[in-house]
Amino acid sequence: MTEAEVRTVDYHTAGEPFRIVHEGLPPVPGDTVAERFANVVGAGGTPTAPRRGPLDDIRRLLVREPRGHAGMYGGFVVPPDDDGAHFGVLFWHKDGYSTACGHGTMALGAWAVDQGLVAAPADGAAQVRIDVPSGRVTATVHREGGRTTAVTFRNVPARVTARAVSVATVLGPVEVDLVHAGACYASVPADRLKLTVEPAELPELVAAGREIRSALAGHPGTAHPDNPLLSGVYGVIFHEELPHTADGPAQRNITVFADGQFDRSPCGSGTSARLALLAEEGRIAPGRTLRHESVVGTVFLGRTVSHTPEGTVTDITGTAYRTGEHRFVRDPHDDLAEGFLC
Repeated sequence: MTEAEVRTVDYHTAGEPFRIVHEGLPPVPGDTVAERFANVVGAGGTPTAPRRGPLDDIRRLLVREPRGHAGMYGGFVVPPDDDGAHFGVLFWHKDGYSTACGHGTMALGAWAVDQGLVAAPADGAAQVRIDVPSGRVTATVHREGGRTTAVTFRNVPARVTARAVSVATVLGPVEVDLVHAGACYASVPADRLKLTVEPAELPELVAAGREIRSALAGHPGTAHPDNPLLSGVYGVIFHEELPHTADGPAQRNITVFADGQFDRSPCGSGTSARLALLAEEGRIAPGRTLRHESVVGTVFLGRTVSHTPEGTVTDITGTAYRTGEHRFVRDPHDDLAEGFLC
């Protein structure tokens, strides 16, 4: 093992971290972001059990203690599919890689404008187009007085694939809804398991999320019609109702994803999934707003934009702030050079 140096720019979006690596990366084979994603996962690997390689060594270095933590999230900036996007990204977390990440897209939009990679007015908005493994998404960066004040994430269409799927859990049977929104989400009212979305119940929520995700392995509703790497439940969303606002419905949620990681933000692509379900139920109309609160009290505002044969197009608005710039090193003599997870 040789000494290594990795530089990152870190943001948080509504409390969820996002670590951006934009230079010094080993080349990743592929002509598109989706092809690069498949090559990073590797033959015989899965997004949450990828093949080891130079790029995955960097992921492990940045997500594990003592340089990271089990709640860390980030992305490798790679070339876009074509000139229609500004850049591409491979999203990663403690267990591997993900096909979508709304909070990361918001952070990347803010970063691209902050770094001057995409020109933006002092007052107004600029669009940052990003190729991700599930398709092309857009971050609209809102500016006032030369400062970024908010970012709106337009996701790939969100499609409901199954309703009222019965799942047995240690807390009792529960029915869940499945939506593909760049990744596959299972949506569960928390009170059906006698749970509430609050920090005091995090252990129970995480355990239930892992159990439900495992129980849905292989369910037809989790299969993506075009790409097997987009199949399988990525996240389980536990949600509860809050009093309506003047603009529309309000809910609190926690998304448990990968192998027991939970989103500190209201989850960007997960909010798209919730909007698709609410729209199908007739509970939100175009022009109305979902106030989506996280387990730590931060908020995204979500709207349906249109309905297409591929699914519901959504806009999710939140805030993203830079938290630091880092130079990480790996000493070859360090017994914990690869880090560890607790």
